[in-house]
Amino acid sequence: MLKSVFLSSAALAGLILPASAQSQAGFLVPQENVVVTATRIATPLDQVASSITVIDAADIESRQQRSLPDVLRDVPGLNLVQAGGEGGQASIFMRGSNSNHTKVLVDGIEDSDPSKPNGAYDFGKFNSTDIARVEVLRGPQSGLYGSDAIGGVINVITKSGNGPLTVSATAEGGSFGTFNQSATVSGSEDAFHYRASLAHLHAGATPVTPLDLLPPGQKRNDDFFDNVTASTKLGYDLADGFNLGFVGRYSNSLSKVTGDAFDPVTFASFPSPLQTRIDTLSYNARATAHLVLGSIDQTIGFGYSSTVTSDMDPDNGPIPSSGDRIKLDWQGQIALAEGQTLVLGAETTRDAVHVPLSAGITTNAGYGELQSSFPGLIDGVDLHNSISVRHDSNSRFGDRTTWHVAPVLAITGTDTRLHASYGTGFKAPSLVQLFEDFPAFFFFANPNLKPETSQGYDIGLDQTLFGVTGGVTWFHNDIRNLIATDPVTFATNINVGRARTQGFETYLAWQPFDTLKLRADYTYTEAQDLIRHQELVRRPKTKISTNARWQATEDLSFDASLLYVGSWIDGSRDFSISQLDAHPYLTADIAASYALTDNFALTGRVSNLFDKRYQNPVGFLQPERAFYAGIKANF
Repeated sequence: MLKSVFLSSAALAGLILPASAQSQAGFLVPQENVVVTATRIATPLDQVASSITVIDAADIESRQQRSLPDVLRDVPGLNLVQAGGEGGQASIFMRGSNSNHTKVLVDGIEDSDPSKPNGAYDFGKFNSTDIARVEVLRGPQSGLYGSDAIGGVINVITKSGNGPLTVSATAEGGSFGTFNQSATVSGSEDAFHYRASLAHLHAGATPVTPLDLLPPGQKRNDDFFDNVTASTKLGYDLADGFNLGFVGRYSNSLSKVTGDAFDPVTFASFPSPLQTRIDTLSYNARATAHLVLGSIDQTIGFGYSSTVTSDMDPDNGPIPSSGDRIKLDWQGQIALAEGQTLVLGAETTRDAVHVPLSAGITTNAGYGELQSSFPGLIDGVDLHNSISVRHDSNSRFGDRTTWHVAPVLAITGTDTRLHASYGTGFKAPSLVQLFEDFPAFFFFANPNLKPETSQGYDIGLDQTLFGVTGGVTWFHNDIRNLIATDPVTFATNINVGRARTQGFETYLAWQPFDTLKLRADYTYTEAQDLIRHQELVRRPKTKISTNARWQATEDLSFDASLLYVGSWIDGSRDFSISQLDAHPYLTADIAASYALTDNFALTGRVSNLFDKRYQNPVGFLQPERAFYAGIKANF
């Protein structure tokens, strides 16, 4: 089920708190109804006005989700599109915004690749082995997070080590030549805290290309994916209120996929008879120092990320790319008075592309937030509010100021919450859009591009009645200066697009027994291109997800989920046809786990139980019904 858990203010930066602070701050100790991403500090959920979904490690383990796309697929307010099976390129369209309008953080590291054409994050190659929690924050959030946060923020926090030495391992096999393994060691020794994990995901034969797209006599090549990820999180307590932390992640992926070939005689494209090989190597690291000095709780961090991709396309030749990011940041929180907390932050970031061109951009930023709580403002009513403002100074496009305000009224006698938020957002042009030319296609970069901008609000109600909790939130966003191809020359990108997205998200959650949890979510989204007066592609209007979790006995547990995605507008595989009606689909997944002993457990799952054959996006089949079984060991 979707939950909230407590998180210290330092955890957003990927810190490990000292053992003395862990019990006080709640780090690694699950508690209900507290989140961090909405305000950058630990805040009870009933004091947060922004729409946020939290998935923790127990959710992921119960549903046996092996990758980040699996974790995010059912989340309300977003649509996940993945070109094929395991490891396929995966994009998020949050609240109808573009795929590059969501900021992704992993242990405080901005994890996007500066060398990507539009800067969109590829979720497909991120495995879930060491995820402790994922917080999905919806709505414009540039007032705290700067560029890329037009649609929202996805914050991934990995597991930490504490207590006696623990060793765990998993192995799983199944359909499509799947063979997954992982091993983890974690614990603490006096002032030193550690965790290290190694995971391998393999899917050797996933049918992705629709047969009706192949020329007569051409054989389909199944997709191949292999990923090895190693990660660590370390911490050392120098003194009470003073500790050091380090997080590091290495990922090496190999994908073999079917690209598109072009027929110069018929001017038509079709799936290539030869596979494209994509090698992706990424490194992410972050060192932090956390110091409590009087009334100031502060963290300074230095992060580095790098992605190198080698794309060997048999039809178009090698397409290499390489980019990295260096970031130095500081954040402090000050308790001004009872219920009044001031958050201040400053950061400097250098994004660079090294292949196929050499270019870079520096961004300096500062932000402030006042979080206020007025319990008992009037009899039986509490008022909570956060207001933030941020200023970014970019070496290319200049200055940008954004802000966000989010009040909530809690009526304690009736378990009612009224909440609203209003904020602005922006997305800076990518380095490729600014500087990379494609003269063979008569297409040239535009160094004069300006940021895409947005203004958005939401308003909602949450209510608990007779043990059932439900809520509804209406959202609206206006996005301007969208970067698109010049409709006159088709030779470059310009700031020409405008879009409006709006809709609502609703949910019901009920726990009729201690052993049974139920939840249902419904999202309705309208996303319109205001220039062409047509629906934006890959934004389904309707999305429904349900989940049931049953602890049948002390040793036996079950999890079942349904996902319905309504029809949407898409383009053909090569986008030679830009407006196609895509068919709706309904999928079901079930998972079961049985503890053989205190140290060993058996797992099993079935994905796409109804064997629904569907494409998302159009031109790429999603995996048919699949069976998996595995074993877990903990010592």
